[in-house]
Amino acid sequence: MRTQIIGVMDNPFEYINKPIKQVPPELKAKVMSDIAMAKLIMEIAELFSYNFAHIIETVSSKRKKD
Repeated sequence: MRTQIIGVMDNPFEYINKPIKQVPPELKAKVMSDIAMAKLIMEIAELFSYNFAHIIETVSSKRKKD
């Protein structure tokens, strides 16, 4: 029974040297659109968030000058 279970399992390393399959253009467009939207949201969030490292560096450098 055990050898049957092992025989049924696929070896993922068999797929390494095989050529990559092309995806449908609709799916590729959808994925690229989703990635672009995620990137846009991240950039907008960065605009409205504080860069704490820069703030700490600025405050500490101004204190050293005084």
